[in-house]
Amino acid sequence: MSTARTTELRTDCCADPDGRITFRLRLPTATRPQLLLVLRPKKGRPEETSLTLDLEPCDDRGHVRAVLEPRPVLAEGRWDAYLLRGPDADRERLRPGLRDLRLLVGGDTRGRTSPVTARVPYTTVDGFLALRTWRRAAHAEAGPLDLADGTMTVRARLHGAELSEDAAVELRPRGGGGTGRVYRIRPAGEGAFSFTVHCADLVGETAGPRIWDAFLRPAADAPPVRIGRLFDDVADRKGVYVYPRVTVGGAAVRPYYTVDNDLAVEVTGTG
Repeated sequence: MSTARTTELRTDCCADPDGRITFRLRLPTATRPQLLLVLRPKKGRPEETSLTLDLEPCDDRGHVRAVLEPRPVLAEGRWDAYLLRGPDADRERLRPGLRDLRLLVGGDTRGRTSPVTARVPYTTVDGFLALRTWRRAAHAEAGPLDLADGTMTVRARLHGAELSEDAAVELRPRGGGGTGRVYRIRPAGEGAFSFTVHCADLVGETAGPRIWDAFLRPAADAPPVRIGRLFDDVADRKGVYVYPRVTVGGAAVRPYYTVDNDLAVEVTGTG
């Protein structure tokens, strides 16, 4: 595919909790224009996945519109947005205009079936329009997180699977080595649950920093489900949701969200 040019056209978009996203821009002259979404490949790999949407006139002032429906389900990752002015035109990378994410702000409280998906339009660090997407067989959506008296209490809700009587949360040391920590959950109905971690449990196993990743096991024989927060308007949560550190036995324990918006706990100063 040819190298993309950059257009100064601003593309408005509006998202709803079902995953539907409407794109709108002013394009007075074009022949069969399309919006192109390209899944950003891993570093050093070629592009392999894309989706085109027809841009249709929507008023008499030169505006065109494309609607990305909830289906097909997009692969998890980051999708960059481009304009194709015609069938043989080079692609042009689009810049964002108004991003109307009001319907996503409060999160989605409805139960979701498998596959569990989420989509958030956002502005890249270099100023272009992109989509952040998630697709998981099941997902545990984290809610409020409270730190008090050396403990961390998390409320969450399971989507795409069912909680059993022996459901439990496991904190796993990242990178292998060491033993995970298992915590009983407190069911709250309709897939909702909470759990409490004593921060001292995560300190002292090894010297040096350590990261613990949070999983829910819905049943003893079920595959683990990542706990994270996906269902609102925040595409990159790591630098937005910043929690205080808890000092335990000379170590600092801090929950945080990873680059994938999954819940983890960092322990530092254990050496």
